[in-house]
Amino acid sequence: MSGTDDFGFAPDGVKCVVWDLDGTLWDEIAVESATDELPTPRPGTLAAIDALAAHGVLSSIASRSAPSVLDRLDAVPELRARFLAPQVSWQDKSESLRRIAKDLGIAVDALLLVDDSPYERAEVEALLPGVHTLAPEDVPALLAAFEGREVTPESRERVRRYRTEETRRAEGERFQGSREEFLRWCDMRLTVGAATPEEVPRALELAARTHRLNSSGLTPDRLRELAASEGHELYTARMADRFGAYGIIGAALVDRAAPAVWSVPLLALSCRVAGRGAAAAFLFRLMDRARAAGAEEFRVTLRPTDANLEMRILLRQAGLRRADDTESAPEAAVLARPLHGDLPMPPAWLHVSDREDTEA
Repeated sequence: MSGTDDFGFAPDGVKCVVWDLDGTLWDEIAVESATDELPTPRPGTLAAIDALAAHGVLSSIASRSAPSVLDRLDAVPELRARFLAPQVSWQDKSESLRRIAKDLGIAVDALLLVDDSPYERAEVEALLPGVHTLAPEDVPALLAAFEGREVTPESRERVRRYRTEETRRAEGERFQGSREEFLRWCDMRLTVGAATPEEVPRALELAARTHRLNSSGLTPDRLRELAASEGHELYTARMADRFGAYGIIGAALVDRAAPAVWSVPLLALSCRVAGRGAAAAFLFRLMDRARAAGAEEFRVTLRPTDANLEMRILLRQAGLRRADDTESAPEAAVLARPLHGDLPMPPAWLHVSDREDTEA
């Protein structure tokens, strides 16, 4: 779904819905319960959480309550499993949302808060102006905004993969060694290949939903149009480690109209792999393939935004510099580098290969 809905924002930008507890997930106030049992969740709210998960939208908790409530929630596995990176404390809701975004590795602006308290919604809107908030009675309309959206296999698996990511993070905290030693121990593997027809919807989803590691912000419609045009190729990157498969975590559109030049109008990667070297490894593998195909220069279209500083740093570290002799949109720049000599190498902890070498 593109564009904005009746709330004034695009559902595609929502990666995680954060739920209040008292008065939102359930009717009662948990800390006032006479027993250790939690209040009974509202069936309609649970159904909404499950419906959002089917569309690849995560759910978390931000509740201003005693931390013991979270311990009680842990004792109800079928309920706890619905929520990632929950925050239950007396801190401000805005601070809880910041922590949730950090734990999930997504932008704060990708969160949406559902809270019955006008005060709490106002506090979040004032301190986190990019975060949208809704009252519980608005949830049916939110669900309706997702109806008809294409749901990719990656979307259906997103909640499970974020749960796996929680396991990775917990193992990393227990690991006795450096960060690089932990990444080596994870046995991380990246495979790159031409996108199959089944992978195209996920590539379009990455173009729409990624911000931190997105070079140009091409819309899905424009990406689909370019990918189908002559002289263009769409590549995807998959990653896996000892904990399981990440799935498709990267997409790149390559314009090969000029034989001596590989131009990349879009390079986009999931924020789930930020900090693990996958973005650099994908970029460097594309450079390798370009040189093997006879190209002498590699170019990437960059539209700088407030969110994609990480991508800009990566492109500069890879040796790409502004090509002043190129034409581009006024808000964009074309960065280029020659392909002769030594090319950058991927991180030592990440094994990179072409997909056809690993899948028979």
